[in-house]
Amino acid sequence: MTLPKFTSRAMDLSGIAAAAKAPPVPPGASFVIEVDESNFESVMQLSTRHPVVVELYSPRANAQALSDDLIALANAAAGAYLLARVNVDASGTIAQALGIQAVPTVIGVIAGQLAPLFQGTRSKAEAETVIAQLLQVAASNGLVGRAEPVAGGAGETDEADPRFAEADSALERGDFATALAEYDKILAQTPNDPEAKIGRAQVALLARSGGVDPAAVLARAASEPTSVEAQLAAADLEVLSGRPDQGFTRLIALIRETAGAERDAVRVRLLELFEIVGPADPAVLKARRDLMSALF
Repeated sequence: MTLPKFTSRAMDLSGIAAAAKAPPVPPGASFVIEVDESNFESVMQLSTRHPVVVELYSPRANAQALSDDLIALANAAAGAYLLARVNVDASGTIAQALGIQAVPTVIGVIAGQLAPLFQGTRSKAEAETVIAQLLQVAASNGLVGRAEPVAGGAGETDEADPRFAEADSALERGDFATALAEYDKILAQTPNDPEAKIGRAQVALLARSGGVDPAAVLARAASEPTSVEAQLAAADLEVLSGRPDQGFTRLIALIRETAGAERDAVRVRLLELFEIVGPADPAVLKARRDLMSALF
């Protein structure tokens, strides 16, 4: 088995457009795949589109509770990452190639880069926190594509829509301005195109958040609670980091404290973030109810 090459190249942004055009997640969809030597490389290649979390386990390790928690977290994340499970008893070559000394071991993979997460068992809350940090790193580097549901143990499929070819190409170059312009062209012809609307919202979010210092953004928001600019930037970061509920709560609180043009600007941004996260997401459903209460 040949391991993928782990390089220091820039993150691949092509997954963003694919995520924007992804269909709603079907009920009971799985984002967990069993990996062995036959599909290891292809699954690792998916990390150029979205984060991959690798669980190396053994049925002999008495850690089924951790496995159950990791599976539940991956499916609850609904495509924010893919959980790849490796049974080291059946696929020892992978464990040897990765230098695994003990199981369970959990590793993150972002654009081919390995990021050790933890070894041994953890509580569900602890595992969730570590994975959230991995997603934040991925988001800060523009890697916010969504994993496709796994069907029958197969990998992902991707049918490119030619309308988005120029926008996809611009995203691959990191040219957000051109990507936005391409989405605007599509929306000028089909103003209510849901795929284009979501795609544009995602690219706008990345353009606003590119190169920011997350700690500085959150610190400013904490020190300037009435600053619309500071709170909008913090909410953007929280959505990118996989914490949309916190971003939504932040903006709804701001709506309660503002009026006129400022309030409308916050409301519009909140609706854009709803589009990005997805209308069926529990955080969006709750935030929509809270927004109605705040407005009326």
